[in-house]
Amino acid sequence: MIRLVAFDLDGTLVDSHRDIADATNAAIADLGGRPLEMSAITSLVGEGAAVLIRRAMDRAGLKVDLREALERFLIHYDARLLATTAPYPGMIEALRTLGDDRVLAVLTNKPQQPSLRILDGLGMRDFFAEVVGGDTALGRKPNPAGLQAIMSNAGVTPAETVLVGDSPVDLETARQAGTGICLARYGFGYRFDGAEFDGTELFVDEPAAIAAALASVDART
Repeated sequence: MIRLVAFDLDGTLVDSHRDIADATNAAIADLGGRPLEMSAITSLVGEGAAVLIRRAMDRAGLKVDLREALERFLIHYDARLLATTAPYPGMIEALRTLGDDRVLAVLTNKPQQPSLRILDGLGMRDFFAEVVGGDTALGRKPNPAGLQAIMSNAGVTPAETVLVGDSPVDLETARQAGTGICLARYGFGYRFDGAEFDGTELFVDEPAAIAAALASVDART
């Protein structure tokens, strides 16, 4: 039985792409660049803010101090963290259902404090026993240490755990930790060509489908 469900944050629990893109473009403008298309910025998200900003500055053709660029991005993003970010439709109801008999947690490459502010601001934090951000001592996905620590704290095995995420980074994290993976095709980080899959993955097209996907695993065990 699946006893622990760990969720990615951006692109899985919440749709934050506009706030991230707006903060990125604000940082680019500060440094004299022209704004990027929102879809271009969204395609760069998934491996933490520092990687996002390095990629965005390259895409904008800016040769700048990346530490300064990251600092500017973080200032802009802090100011608009919850401007448009919201849970995906049906997510709150899905969490209520899943939380009845499973431990829920968050594993994200977003820094810890902004992650907590988003969850608090959207009334979602109480669903989760633990939140692990990408700037903790456990490192960032796809390093499996964060997921392994969550499993240890919950007293569960990899076979009893599923990571719900939307990106190749989430898939790699689950594989390194030996857990199941449920991929959210509705998320903005869903970028696969199919060659990465081995037939063990679960897929959902909306949050309401997560419970049924996990129940299908329970039925096989």
